[in-house]
Amino acid sequence: MVSSYRLPKHIAIIPDGNRRWAKEKGLPTLVGHRKGFEALKKIIEKTFDLGITTITVWGFSTENWDRSKEEVGYLMNLFTKMIDEYLKVALEKKIRIIHLGRKDRINTTLKNKIIKAEELTNKFNKNYLCVALDYGGRDEIIRAIKKISSSKFQVSNLIINNFNNFLDSKDLPNPDPDLIIRTSGEMRISGFLIWQAAYAEYIFFKKYLPDFTDLDLVKCLKEYSKRQRRFGK
Repeated sequence: MVSSYRLPKHIAIIPDGNRRWAKEKGLPTLVGHRKGFEALKKIIEKTFDLGITTITVWGFSTENWDRSKEEVGYLMNLFTKMIDEYLKVALEKKIRIIHLGRKDRINTTLKNKIIKAEELTNKFNKNYLCVALDYGGRDEIIRAIKKISSSKFQVSNLIINNFNNFLDSKDLPNPDPDLIIRTSGEMRISGFLIWQAAYAEYIFFKKYLPDFTDLDLVKCLKEYSKRQRRFGK
């Protein structure tokens, strides 16, 4: 049973492999994204069912704008659908939705839905779903520096703890992920949560996202429970 293992408080998912999954099956790329979206919904549900309080999913990076207009548009429609569907669940189960990333480049419809979801759930304080959309770790740090420079905060007083207050994850009780899982087997982090993930454990799982199941998540959690976390001590 997973409950007998040491569980993380915060897991983050780099959902990778949708396009390669589709290509290997001779299917359109957009089908891969749809299947990956369906798999991601199950992962989120399972995470909270297991008692993990925070999950962050990376839906779209700051570099993904370089993809074709058709693919970007399809992904934005999927995210709109995801927000619509999951807001109902979040309100029922008292899950706070937090957006990580930029809002100024996504379309108005999706942006307004994200803002509405954040506003309607901002009183919940037990479980958190973070959606990283138009997000990049370097971009987040640059934006944080700009926030500091435009505020009355004295840079001479800057330390690690108060720098956290200028990041997208500032409202999370556990902003630093304990475990980051990347599907598809690619062994890189692509700049994901580079500040918050300083001491995260990583698992690079050799399955494309559409094939990633609840049982695979449990395998990752069992592997995590075996790790010795020293935090540099």
